[in-house]
Amino acid sequence: MTLFNSVISWFIRKRIHQIELFMKYPHEVQEEWFESLLHTARDTEWGLKYDYRSINTFEEYRRRVPISDYNDMKPYIDRLRKGENNILWPTEVKWFAKSSGTTSDKSKFIPVTTEALEECHMKGGKDLLSIYCNNNPDSLIFSGKVLGMGGSFKSDNEFADTYHGDVSAILMENLPFWVQLIRTPDMSVALMDEWEEKLYRMAMITKEEDVTNITGVPSWTLVLLNKILEITGAKNISEVWPNLELFIHGGVSFTPYREQFKKICPPKMQYLETYNASEGFFGIQDRPDGDDMLLMLDYGIFYEFMTMSEIENENPLTIPLWRVEPGINYAMVISTNAGLWRYLIGDTVMFTSTDPYRIKITGRTRCFINAFGEELIIDNAEKALATACEKTGAIVTEYTAAPIFLKNNEKAAHEWVIEFESPPENLDYFGEVLDNALKSLNSDYEAKRYHNLMLLLPVLRQVKKGTFYEWFRDKGKLGGQHKVPRLSNDRKYVEEILAIGDKNK
Repeated sequence: MTLFNSVISWFIRKRIHQIELFMKYPHEVQEEWFESLLHTARDTEWGLKYDYRSINTFEEYRRRVPISDYNDMKPYIDRLRKGENNILWPTEVKWFAKSSGTTSDKSKFIPVTTEALEECHMKGGKDLLSIYCNNNPDSLIFSGKVLGMGGSFKSDNEFADTYHGDVSAILMENLPFWVQLIRTPDMSVALMDEWEEKLYRMAMITKEEDVTNITGVPSWTLVLLNKILEITGAKNISEVWPNLELFIHGGVSFTPYREQFKKICPPKMQYLETYNASEGFFGIQDRPDGDDMLLMLDYGIFYEFMTMSEIENENPLTIPLWRVEPGINYAMVISTNAGLWRYLIGDTVMFTSTDPYRIKITGRTRCFINAFGEELIIDNAEKALATACEKTGAIVTEYTAAPIFLKNNEKAAHEWVIEFESPPENLDYFGEVLDNALKSLNSDYEAKRYHNLMLLLPVLRQVKKGTFYEWFRDKGKLGGQHKVPRLSNDRKYVEEILAIGDKNK
């Protein structure tokens, strides 16, 4: 495997020259992709609707084509899933990446064209290895196996030869042959639907392999690593995989998990963050000592950015890459070779550098909890609370919720701090109804709650009437437009409000 490692490392590092080119000429690369995308899609239904043939400048494009979100694109995507073609992009669309829902749907189905698969997602996977090998020329990463923590995919049985599933599963199904040679476990296990059985079988199979690198979402990867330690009786994963050197992660913030990984992983372990979403592959951590990511500019994506002050405007103003400034929170808008046009993906980023362009993910454009990949949005919370109140006769005055992070071998959960006007007779039953309603509204939350594997039942904390009012008063935010932060991805507000609640007991 040493020769294989040397050959693949040499081959993979050849891409560095192209990466350096778009770092040096970012604006030219983005302008080329802008022209290419519009030219390719000019005779699609969408391209004809907005007369792409006559658009020559970004300003014209911005004036003529509206900002879209999933609800705007859904009627077109539904037709694609039924087998229609040449609607948003000229080539056939076979794959759809299933993602967390919107305000009106439990799940989103993002088209993944052949071009997006090869020129964006796959290219991003090769580039992260290229960057890592370039930064670590003595790496033996290809001398062992890569462990991939993926999801699953299914056929749209009622539709025409189309498939949907986690983007990780779609990528696994389409990996090049040389990656298939070095990945573990085999596809029959990696793409299993039944998570508990899949977790056990992955642990039993991979503990016998020489794993040198892992890729996956931190929360689920941690569950697998702890399962392997439990089965083997090892105290550190290096006792199982002595050559483990890299964890490639993304999807949720790594901050809550960093210390837990350090506790059970070898000291030499390196961590590389990626920004890979269902809609595209956007960023790679290119510096080992940095906490930001290089924005990848030649993946068939044209970027626009919107300041948060524009987010609620009917016709929000966006700017191209060459007008962004460091230190400003921007919502990201993309046009892609998957047929997403001026699509607001819901993520917010901040540039740490414009030479080259590097970013940090700062959050979402709306309130959310996404500590474990559940992507719980405020609409889910409001509807679930309404269901719980209806079934128990309760009336909620104020509430806020935040994650309880994984600690040692304890499970995670969501903690809800609720002030009732009329409390339910049984708070535990209220919590069960709330949980079931959330599962029915959000497929990602439902997956994380499956058999208590990642998330336990929500933890409900009832506080006395007036607690939230006192919190507002302490913060100097009584009256006006000040609102309770309903969902947070950290525990700042929950801890502050619980502290006031404890004081008032």
